[in-house]
Amino acid sequence: MTRPKIPRSIWILGFVSMLMDISSEMIHSLLPMFMVGTLGISVFVVGVIDGIAESTTLLVKVFSGALSDRLGKRKMLAVLGYGISAFSKPLFALSQGMGLLLTARLLDRAGKGIRGAPRDALITDITPAEIRGQAFGLRQSLDTIGAVAGPLLATALMLLWANDYRHIFWLAVIPGLGAMLLLFIGVAEPDTRPQVSLGNPLSKHNLKRMGQEYWWVVSLGCLFTLARFSEAFLILRAQQLSVPVALVPLVMVAMNLIYAATAYPFGKWSDRISHRHMLAGGLVILIASDLILGYSQSWGGLLAGITLWGIHMGMTQGLLASMVASSAPSDLRGTAFGFFNLVSGIALLLASVVAGLLWDQLGSTFTFYTGAAFATVSLIGLLVHAARNAPSLPEKK
Repeated sequence: MTRPKIPRSIWILGFVSMLMDISSEMIHSLLPMFMVGTLGISVFVVGVIDGIAESTTLLVKVFSGALSDRLGKRKMLAVLGYGISAFSKPLFALSQGMGLLLTARLLDRAGKGIRGAPRDALITDITPAEIRGQAFGLRQSLDTIGAVAGPLLATALMLLWANDYRHIFWLAVIPGLGAMLLLFIGVAEPDTRPQVSLGNPLSKHNLKRMGQEYWWVVSLGCLFTLARFSEAFLILRAQQLSVPVALVPLVMVAMNLIYAATAYPFGKWSDRISHRHMLAGGLVILIASDLILGYSQSWGGLLAGITLWGIHMGMTQGLLASMVASSAPSDLRGTAFGFFNLVSGIALLLASVVAGLLWDQLGSTFTFYTGAAFATVSLIGLLVHAARNAPSLPEKK
């Protein structure tokens, strides 16, 4: 049986994500140094601003996803979100103190929150069910390429322009506007308006309509995220192993390159095999990564651990998005992605806080071993659930 090809609009959405990630990472990779070194903001305040900004993203995702369900229109919300993020970039360049910079950061993250759930729901609406894993994997791969290209471009421009942060922030506007315009012009949206009145997507009735399969996927995503704390700890581990400071950023570049290279092929594979088996495989790889990163004292071990971490991301992130799409009612997909992202984001915050406390009190080795233990518990829970098969995980549809 011949499988359908990935629709042209999915490729465009992937390049939209790539352009916006280039724009955002050109700024975010330099922002902490700019805030502390140029504006004189304390490290504590930097952390507070970052926490407020990321919390804004999580909350907005729920409401934007629900609104896209209520309206039956997802593209314009996504365009609005990309536009807000793009037009926030000049504010970073104009900032002379915390007030305008906080405004820029909140607008940028609000834009991300507005576009996230409607965009993922739009991908689901456009893509035939039998290749959804492939579509989400492709978008994730192109998005991650942007996450690699942005910091590399920022580094090259810092060398070329003698550490002129503001000129780089102005330049970051261009790919951001390109992302918004490409989405507006290049993607045709199918009509997803509800045939009957949906009412409030966040009402108790509609949340019950999500069903046990969807809420199981949300729980599973939460467990996965608790087992995988922030990638910032990979950078800290590289510093501990005496990697030269100038080369430390390459840790994230290497991880993201592996992530980008594996997301699409694993997404394509997930359309052909059991989701359950691929998730279990991803957890096994995460466990191995944590154990190697905790035990190894060499650059070779660090590289092996980072490689496995990237493979785990490539195996699981697009797959979980595909599972959300398959398990949620078609008229509540925006709401479904919003809630999934909210729960996963809170879990990531909790996991990173716990990891930081463990790092300070008991050391880096114990932190990574604890991550492996969380992943093992998640794997056992997945296997027990599979054995009981109630409710069954959403498989290929």
